[in-house]
Amino acid sequence: MSVISWIATNIFGTPAVLLGFIVLLGLLLQKKSASQIVSGTFKAIIGFLIISAGSDVIVKALNVFEPMWKEVFGLKSESLGQFLGQDSFNAQYGSAITLAMLAGFMINVLLARFTRFKYIYLTGHMMFWTTTVFAGIVVHTAGGSVPQWKLVLFLAVILGLYWTFQPALTQPFMRKITGNDNIALGHSSASVALLAALLGKWIGNKENDSEKIKVPKGLEFLRDSNVITALSMGVLLLIGAIILSLKGTPAAQELIAQSGEQNFLVYSIMQSFTFAGGIAIVLLGVRMFIGELVPAFNGIATKLVPGAKPALDSPVTYPYAPNAVVLGFVGAFAGALIWLVVLGNTMAYIFVPTMIVLFFHGATAGVFGNSTGGVRGALLGGFITSTVVAWGQFIMVRFLISTTIPDTAMWAADSDMFILGPIIRFLSELLF
Repeated sequence: MSVISWIATNIFGTPAVLLGFIVLLGLLLQKKSASQIVSGTFKAIIGFLIISAGSDVIVKALNVFEPMWKEVFGLKSESLGQFLGQDSFNAQYGSAITLAMLAGFMINVLLARFTRFKYIYLTGHMMFWTTTVFAGIVVHTAGGSVPQWKLVLFLAVILGLYWTFQPALTQPFMRKITGNDNIALGHSSASVALLAALLGKWIGNKENDSEKIKVPKGLEFLRDSNVITALSMGVLLLIGAIILSLKGTPAAQELIAQSGEQNFLVYSIMQSFTFAGGIAIVLLGVRMFIGELVPAFNGIATKLVPGAKPALDSPVTYPYAPNAVVLGFVGAFAGALIWLVVLGNTMAYIFVPTMIVLFFHGATAGVFGNSTGGVRGALLGGFITSTVVAWGQFIMVRFLISTTIPDTAMWAADSDMFILGPIIRFLSELLF
């Protein structure tokens, strides 16, 4: 049992190691040379770590962005009441979570091997958080006395099915986006991505592709996705910084003090460049590890799981429509501001607009929405994301997970978890 737990934690709980292991196995099955095996495995791991580094840079900028806009609206976090919290929850159910994650992955592989749904889910960090949040729902519903083996079995089946069928549902649109059938989407933004693609086809205009936007010659710099990202974020951060400078409240002064001796307006603008730099790093890492993973994966696809495709993290879609990435985030941000005010005034709930989720999910929905509805579809995809995240967070924190890990749900739970949460609750009531 301790060996299985170690494997679940150190391999399946470490995305870079999991992907490196997959590449290593694929290259070994293809009987590549020692040089090719070492090079391919190391480059895949390094590429994924570059993505993690880029994500950390993005998070750093968003950690300024999020509290800034909460203070702009004068919002305060409310008390969540009595609950376990992430640390206590991990202490009690951490082993069950890791075992459920490992068993769920095994079910995913078996389904890929023996059914026509040939997708293997490889987004390790999302595997962990999805398992954790679903476990929080089950324990909240069934109570703290739920048998560990029952919890593991229930979660493993649910997750194995989810990790198999989620990529299958999004694959028709992934083919349209990538122009091939080499990779699939393995990410919990699938629900909003699907909604964006379906509604984009109905409401949008595919002819107005975000990647074909024509701009005056003097504005050709807008063709560069890095420039667009820095510019859009710069405008939002600058507006927020100006409002905070005028408010003069203690909380505003505390945020302004973070800039140290640097002028707060300049400091805020620099965060927009930091954010754009983080995205550029993420895209570099995606290109590197995809370049190694896809060829290596052929070894597994042809030997262990014939015809299987890797289901990967959401940034794999970004290089195919970088303008749509920005439009998706802008739509998500605009929607978050709307729902933040609406929920606060109608439900007495302070929505925490987790910009990390809004960016990665909104960006993915933007790419999917653009594939069927152009610019309008990309913006709509972002707005759909904010709607699902805002109302999903409210329902989950208040009703589905309030006694276990509502604190975690406010920043680590996201689109698919919010959509599937009520279903997990219903099944838990039936089976426990």
